[in-house]
This record gives sequence, C-alpha cells and structure tokens, in this order.
Amino acid sequence: MTKIIAPSELIINPDGSVFHIHLRPDQLTDRIIMCGDPGRVNMIAEFFDTREFEVSSREFHTIGGTYKGKPIMAISHGIGPDNIDIVVNELDALANIDFNTREVKPDHRQLTMVRIGTSGALQPELTIGTPVIAEKAIGFDGVLNYYAGRNEVADLDFEKAFVEHTKWNPLWAKPYVVDADPELVAQIGKDDMVRGNTISAVGFYGPQGRELRLPLANPDLNRSIEEFRFNGRKVTNYEMESAPLQGLGKLMGHRAMTVCSIIANRMNNNVNPSYKNAIHDLIHTVLERI
Repeated sequence: MTKIIAPSELIINPDGSVFHIHLRPDQLTDRIIMCGDPGRVNMIAEFFDTREFEVSSREFHTIGGTYKGKPIMAISHGIGPDNIDIVVNELDALANIDFNTREVKPDHRQLTMVRIGTSGALQPELTIGTPVIAEKAIGFDGVLNYYAGRNEVADLDFEKAFVEHTKWNPLWAKPYVVDADPELVAQIGKDDMVRGNTISAVGFYGPQGRELRLPLANPDLNRSIEEFRFNGRKVTNYEMESAPLQGLGKLMGHRAMTVCSIIANRMNNNVNPSYKNAIHDLIHTVLERI
C-alpha cells in the first residue's frame, strides 16, 4: 500500500516549495554540499561554473548550479542538530515524495550529502587546520533516538563502552554512534584527511564543556572523553551536526558524511579565529572529489 503524507506532516508552501528550506523538487540535485553558516554558501558557490538559482529562508540559504558540468547545490543548515533534522527530512521529501499526490515514490532517489564545518580538537596532536572526517559520529543530541530503526544503524558496542567510561549522566540524552558512508569517506578523504570519531554536541558552551559564568554539571567530562578508547579508537573532536546527518542519512538510504577543519584545540587551549583560508581550501578539495 502506498504511503500518503498528510498536509500537517509535510507542509508545502503555495509556490510548491517545502516548508522551511523553500526549495521545490525540480531544484534538487543529487550532490549536496552542506554548511552551517549561510554566508559560507556564497564561498562554496564561488567555485561553481554556473548558478541556476538562489533561495534564502531563515538560516537556510541555497545556491544551485554546476561544477565542472555536474549539477550541485550548496545549502546552509544553521547551527545545531535540530536544524539537521529539518534539512535532511525536507531534502529527502523533495527526493522521495511526490508533492502533487503526497505519495511516497516507489523508486528511491539517493542523495550524496557532504557537510563542511569547523571543529574543536579533543586530542593534543590534532593541529589547527587539520581536516577531520567524522568516520564515526557520536550524537549527544538525542535526535536519532526519536526514529524507529535507530539501533540498526548505530554502533551499540561503542555506545555502551562510552557510556560506562564517562559515567554518563542519566539526565542527558543517550549517546548514539553512527558511521559515515564508507564509500563516500574513501571518495572524499583519500590519504590527506584524518579519520576521526567526532562528537555532535547539543550546544556550544556547557554541552561542550565550556564554563563561563555557569558551573558545569560534570567539569571532568572532556578529560574523561579524551582518555576514552574503544578498539584503539579515540574521540578526536567536537562539533554539532555530524551525528544526526549521518544517522538520518543511513535510515533514509542516503550517503552522508562530515569533514571539519580544526580551528581550536580544547586540550591545548589554542584557537585560530582566522580560519577562512583553510575552509576555502577544504571546500575546493571536496568539490573536486564529490
């Protein structure tokens, strides 16, 4: 039986675009570069050969065009895992739901989504400017826990060991661990990017162990994370979006991964606020390989 999506569940704007990101099905490309900053979309599109459309709505900014003759689009998702839930669901809807009949299409369309971001290192040897792929993403956000099939796409042994080692606070969302698409990692990563285990935090300050005026519930959490090992693997870095992207991508049958440029080292207390050159180079590399 064909599944039909109710109007309250998938809101379609009067112009035929999907509710939040304001894109129409005819604008969707199979290859998608994602970033948090709406302004960074322009930096990505500077590399495009042609620009076919540009759409802005809230923090969601999209430019579609071609790169070396192939259709591609860049979209910003804003900051945080909740925005990834919006963007990935709406991109999938554009690909796999008929907006006229509201029926799920019988033939699945697979998207390739690569997020380019910035990140803080949790290991002292990771120097500023290093590109780190979230080969495994560790979600502190809880987004994937709301979807059926969560356990089928997660690394449950890694999760269990991590929770036990860190003495995880039961008041926090249970962590989930999801692999990036391995073929996409090999395609994008080559031998010039670090394969990491990346935490997706639910916030920037307390949830990543930053203490300003408010004291932390567990001030030793980052040190415990730094010391954690699972089958020889260590946790490499913090950001805020890789786990829900990779988890939802797996559940929906898409290829997804994140690569971040290290702009701060949390263990050494080093930071480089002038990181745009490194991001510029990383964008060019990803565009060449996607």
